[in-house]
Amino acid sequence: MTKPSLPDLLHAAVTAVGGTERPGQVAMAEAVAEAVDDQAHLLVQAGTGTGKSLGYLVPALAHGERVVVATATLALQRQLVERDLPRTVDALHPLLRRRPEFAMLKGRSNYLCLHRLHEGVPQEEEDGLFDVFEQATPTSKLGKDLLRLRDWADETETGDRDALTPGVSDRAWGQVSVSSRECLGASKCAYGAECFAEAARERAKLADVVVTNHALLAIDAIEGAPVLPSHEVLIIDEAHELVSRVTGVATGELTPGQVNRAVRRAAKLVNEKAADQLQTASETFERLMELALPGRLEEIPEDLGYCLMALRDAARTVISALGSTRDKSVQDEDAVRKQALASLENVHAVAERIANGSEYDVVWYERHDRFGASLRVAPLSVSGLLREKLFDDRSVTLTSATLKLGGDFNGVAASLGLAPEGTEGEDVPPWKGLDVGSPFDYSKQGILYVAKHLAQPGREGSRTDMLDELTELIEAAGGRTLGLFSSMRAAQAAAEELRGRLDLPILLQGEETLGELIRAFASDARTCLFGTLSLWQGVDVPGVNCQLVVMDRVPFPRPDDPLMSARQKAVEEAGGNGFMAVAATHAALLMAQGAGRLVRATGDRGVVAVLDPRVERARYGSFLRKSMPDFWYTTDRNQVRRSLAAIDAAAKAAASPEAAEPAAENAGA
Repeated sequence: MTKPSLPDLLHAAVTAVGGTERPGQVAMAEAVAEAVDDQAHLLVQAGTGTGKSLGYLVPALAHGERVVVATATLALQRQLVERDLPRTVDALHPLLRRRPEFAMLKGRSNYLCLHRLHEGVPQEEEDGLFDVFEQATPTSKLGKDLLRLRDWADETETGDRDALTPGVSDRAWGQVSVSSRECLGASKCAYGAECFAEAARERAKLADVVVTNHALLAIDAIEGAPVLPSHEVLIIDEAHELVSRVTGVATGELTPGQVNRAVRRAAKLVNEKAADQLQTASETFERLMELALPGRLEEIPEDLGYCLMALRDAARTVISALGSTRDKSVQDEDAVRKQALASLENVHAVAERIANGSEYDVVWYERHDRFGASLRVAPLSVSGLLREKLFDDRSVTLTSATLKLGGDFNGVAASLGLAPEGTEGEDVPPWKGLDVGSPFDYSKQGILYVAKHLAQPGREGSRTDMLDELTELIEAAGGRTLGLFSSMRAAQAAAEELRGRLDLPILLQGEETLGELIRAFASDARTCLFGTLSLWQGVDVPGVNCQLVVMDRVPFPRPDDPLMSARQKAVEEAGGNGFMAVAATHAALLMAQGAGRLVRATGDRGVVAVLDPRVERARYGSFLRKSMPDFWYTTDRNQVRRSLAAIDAAAKAAASPEAAEPAAENAGA
């Protein structure tokens, strides 16, 4: 039998999901197939509505080798495993004459631990082991969550936290899950044969397609011990998030509470001398952290250096002593020891890393109103790590709706450790960039409006002129507004002010769960939703209820952000433009994502309004504008108000023809 053609396979898959093939999707599938066959690397920008998941799944499944697909968000993982993959596999089965298997794999703490569930959590005080199910009252939120978890454990097939609906609090989940460091291991655990995490790993070993997340991909790359099964093809969706997720995994933290927990967990397992040494180092660290001021530590202060070395040495001594002392009062000693070891190894690793003072690390103090001070360390760049670990011995395709910034792929490529496109040489992974466009006609469906008449935003101040402009825009739009703010303080101030000015519902991030807020926003055309970072990327509301997207200012990183400012300085010291490479690129990525909230379907119409004149006036303004969808561009405030009023009238006409006639007449006046 002849091998089925890629167009036939794609047609079958698209038909199975009830869609229609689009030129961009076809171009993407062909490029992915070529990259996989040639063991090459590909960056693909595919706009919203392209159908990019089928654009990479079909050629990957057709290739026949194992594929790992890594995404940033839970929503996309669910879409792939619950919708796209089952339908695609069913559609391709008759043509391929085989049925590819697929599986989801996450970090161990995402799965219910039967040992924790049945044996309880090792106690850190004086009582040995306590049963949290007995301690929590059945009427408390924690008690109800734990009782529900116990019932769910008898019926779940996967033990995957995300399969539990509704979900439970982090505190409740923490009682029934373990990290990979705390796990006893299947061979030593009484429940090893039934372990959900081990079952997920076994399913992944047998699967043709393994769906995972960026964090597990980073752990697999950084820690050396393979977590993912071997694979010949890697596809990274939502690739604009990869660098920040990898940075998060590679970031270490020490807090007084963390160190105190390690002391308590180890106290009954080692001799008094070793325990006292760790206790003394912990107390010294706590005193230093009480005086810590937020900000970067370009050099480690002498007293902190001595303290970290004392912590490192004490943690190492206790780790060595853990196997030699047994306390008869300790129940379930293996679990207690494993939990203590996990805490101690983290303290030892982070203390040693900071004390050693690598030029490739950034160290800083943070202070949180609720949690107090912490000492953090992160890599100055993850590009070298990604180049070395990601692009070796496999084909890698990275895709997102926002990979071209300022008109090309080179900025994102550089953050991934790749040289400019077309560069040749040893140890330089070659790659191609492809923009397959979007099925949307952005220039006819949307307007990009920059309020160039406003004053330039400063670091402080209420920005009364911006609030006046925002009020007028929302009034013209009849609500229907997603407000994206660069800080929570700005979002709160705008919501408070406009609730007093407008007779429209204004929802504010933090006042309800994000899911509830988005549902409420999507269900009422008059409603506005204000918020910060997660709204810039996490809102999908097609239709007439989101016709105005407002950005209060260019979302540059905070000037006092230790990691971003260190990265910017490093680029400048190497002779580059640190502002453009770091701050402007960061802002462009967020603005591209934010602008992408407006047009989610072919019938959507609306305005993206940026209330920051720098996008028009500043030299970097054109770079930011080129990074956003190709909307019709204007700085004419009157034109925008007329357009918003007309869009509002048309939406009302569609909803209620009788009520809309006078509205349409007024809009044209």
